[in-house]
Amino acid sequence: MVPVLNEEATIRTALSRIRRDFPDCELLVVDGGSSDTTAELAAPLATVVHAPPGRGTQMNAGARRCTGDILWFLHADTEIDPTAADQIRTVLADPRVVGGGLTLRFDRRSPALNYLAHASNARARRLHHVYGDQAMFVRRDVFEELGGFPELPIMEDLEMSRRLHRRGRLALLPATSTASARRLTAHGVWRMIVFMQYLKLLYFAGVSPERIRRRYAAGPHLRPRRRNTRK
Repeated sequence: MVPVLNEEATIRTALSRIRRDFPDCELLVVDGGSSDTTAELAAPLATVVHAPPGRGTQMNAGARRCTGDILWFLHADTEIDPTAADQIRTVLADPRVVGGGLTLRFDRRSPALNYLAHASNARARRLHHVYGDQAMFVRRDVFEELGGFPELPIMEDLEMSRRLHRRGRLALLPATSTASARRLTAHGVWRMIVFMQYLKLLYFAGVSPERIRRRYAAGPHLRPRRRNTRK
């Protein structure tokens, strides 16, 4: 399933690619109240579900509508290796595996982006933290036992992977998830790397997820922007 919000520029291409590469997979788009034509563009290619905004809330709504035994969560701006579905089925033949993700890479190359992809994959292997841009998959029965994604305004993927790891093994597959680097490059990749680590520290320190979400939305500014009061 694909949670979306105002993705009219990319949704048709993304869904067409998923339909082509994974024709036997059930495809749902969960729209979080888009103000553009995302839902209308998605309707011919997928089942469209409407939910309040927030990835955790949207993905839980989509999971309730899915009929399969494996839930697979994709971002609209990621491109998935066509071998991924077969690898997921193979790894889940091991009953010890409860879920996992794909090997992350970016649609652009630079030393900073290469480092971030490497560090993200190492984190998934060693700390078992699988993020949304790694195309998380999970057994439906385990997902339901855990009550689905925590409906947090941010960090829902981190918290879900921590809960999954307490139930069993998380696998990082060799198939790739190629994520868009647009937000990273817009703000500066190294700056964003430091910023995201700072936000995770806030989360682990018990800071309110809503406060962290607001800080994330503001971007990685070292100091609050001041309004120009001159007229």
